[in-house]
Amino acid sequence: MSHTPVHGTWEPEPAARWEDAFLTGNGHHGALVFGDPHDDRVIVTHHTLVRPNGGEHARPPRLAGRLTALQDRLLAGDTTAAEHFTDGRPLQWVQPFHPAFAVRLRRPAAGDRSGYRRDADFATGEASARDGDWTSRVFASRADDVIVHHVTAAGLTLDVRLDHRLPGAPTGLRVGQGALLTPEGAALSLRARYPGSDHAFTGVTRLVVTGGRTTLTPPGVRVEGAEGVLLLTRVRRHPGELEVMAETRALGALPPSYETLRERHLARHRTAYLRVTLDLRADPAERALPGSALLARPHSPALLERLFAAGRYHLLSAGGFNPPRLTGLWTGDWDTAWSGAFTLDANLNLQTASAVSADLPEVTEALHRLIARQLPHWRENARAVFGARGVVAPAHSDGTSGRSYHFSREYPLHLWTAGADWLLKPLVDHDEARGARDPRTAAALAETARFYEDFLTRTDADGHLVVVPSYSPENRPANASWGTLNAAMDLSAARHALRTAAAYHPGTADAGRWHALADRLPPHRVNADGALAEWAWPGLRDRYDHRHLSHLYAVWPLEEITPYDTPDLAAAAHRALALRGTENDSAHGHLHRALIAARLRDARRVGDALARVLGGDHFHASLMSAHYPRRHVYNADAAHTLPAVLIEALVQSTPERLVLLPAVPAACPAGELRGVRTRFGARLDLTWSPDGARAVVRPTRTVRVDLRTSAGATRLDLVAGEDRVLTVSTR
Repeated sequence: MSHTPVHGTWEPEPAARWEDAFLTGNGHHGALVFGDPHDDRVIVTHHTLVRPNGGEHARPPRLAGRLTALQDRLLAGDTTAAEHFTDGRPLQWVQPFHPAFAVRLRRPAAGDRSGYRRDADFATGEASARDGDWTSRVFASRADDVIVHHVTAAGLTLDVRLDHRLPGAPTGLRVGQGALLTPEGAALSLRARYPGSDHAFTGVTRLVVTGGRTTLTPPGVRVEGAEGVLLLTRVRRHPGELEVMAETRALGALPPSYETLRERHLARHRTAYLRVTLDLRADPAERALPGSALLARPHSPALLERLFAAGRYHLLSAGGFNPPRLTGLWTGDWDTAWSGAFTLDANLNLQTASAVSADLPEVTEALHRLIARQLPHWRENARAVFGARGVVAPAHSDGTSGRSYHFSREYPLHLWTAGADWLLKPLVDHDEARGARDPRTAAALAETARFYEDFLTRTDADGHLVVVPSYSPENRPANASWGTLNAAMDLSAARHALRTAAAYHPGTADAGRWHALADRLPPHRVNADGALAEWAWPGLRDRYDHRHLSHLYAVWPLEEITPYDTPDLAAAAHRALALRGTENDSAHGHLHRALIAARLRDARRVGDALARVLGGDHFHASLMSAHYPRRHVYNADAAHTLPAVLIEALVQSTPERLVLLPAVPAACPAGELRGVRTRFGARLDLTWSPDGARAVVRPTRTVRVDLRTSAGATRLDLVAGEDRVLTVSTR
């Protein structure tokens, strides 16, 4: 039996729907590749493509002058007071993410297909197809930031154009197109101005034609009798005019060779992709199946292997200029659900859950860039809504604005103050893994702590600070409105942000104040059901059937509550997890549950959550996921979060602890996980079976950690540069 996992997927037919198109991306540009030999379409996307809808002018509500009165009313028992803490505006969605256009290559029909197959190669980032002597290969170059597309066939004849007529495209889109012949082939351009806006986007495709004849057929070109065509495409969003000729010249400076461009790209992509691999000892016959056939076998280890590989590939491909959106970096429709936004109260946070452990610093760097660009807007939010210094992150963003303006009575997202801590947590984890503190993270943490200094001014009868107003995304108490007091998530985020900021600024007066403030926050509350309460305020009753698990933030992603350090609270958290319903079966809800279950050493619930996603028809043939069962609503949550779930079930780490095999689901009885990055500065290879496990720890710094296995706890002394082999009995 082969122990080499499959690093790709394939299909025996072209994609009939854009959701099934294979994906490639470099963190800036994305491409959805259909692989049709007679209508070869590549839909081009870019992280910056958002349609103006008024959100570009929106500002946070100026409510700071009314904050004290709201706090007084909530503390006095007015359970609906926060419903009036608004400036009366209607719900404003952030600017929607959209595709640019399709590069379309039409070829005369040539009879029956001969051995048709399309492939996605995760290790190279290529999406390819072949049919007889016709081949088509596409990748988004990490080295040159260009979509590279190469088509070959004997006597190749093609009609090529840039086609903006994609589903949901607005009727008022003003489009101009150009085509010109060049000595090497041709150049095509498309410029689209948004309705009612001075913003536009421009795409340019350079054609390098080998052999044959090229003629203009405006707005495209016709290639006849060629050996091959190389197409190089870039997109830019911009205000005003963009010089098309300048972009054409820039593309003209690139080497006109697919292989040369591919090698430059591979030096960056392949290295990143292969850092971490998972082998579940799957049946080679199942590994050989096309993805669509494998998806029909939800209990197959081969399916988990492929989805793990695809999840890391898509996460890497979507992370660059920005981290992944709700749709990653891809869409074939202008009408993206929830604007294709960055949703920051669970979705992006779940998608980036494996960035450190799965060794994708490209993703944490993309998160750094998004935060750095938006910090000035986060400061606006803190001043306008709360009259405070420091920063407050919004719950939704289009990637251009970090202002908090998307809120309503049912979703008072402008009241949520925990977002900055959750977004900064992967960056803190990254710093722990590499053993050095990034000044950018230190500065953002300090601003988060300063917000809490100004905001946390009210106290309860016991002298504890009160988080008021407080909001638990996206739930409300059974007997109160959404905006209330002491949401468990807000308490944990404030404590963590203050203490972590202090750790990044040791020995300073700021650190002393921040520690003291954190110590004054109240403890978590256990309700009458024995569960960790979602609101640590007497009298507020839990509402259990909800997709979000915000109140268990202390368990995951934090380590405030663990079975090792706080067993009583861990038991209460486990009870809260058991009582939580699944509401609408959203994929992110199931996998959020799995991450928490893994931290609480509940292998059965990890397995159940995975089974609900794998058995619920949540994945397209592209192996990109959907938000709801039966492939309803294209969404990257499940695709990008699944690798984190499998890693957390097998290996967990903090700067002081290593946990091996905490919650191995029944679907993974044996296997090998290689290259996992720990937060105490080591990489780890793990092999396990029903009889036992073997781990090789490769530390980059000398450290002592608490090792936890099914056999109990031991101290592990690691020396930088010296591999350590551990054996674990699983009997």
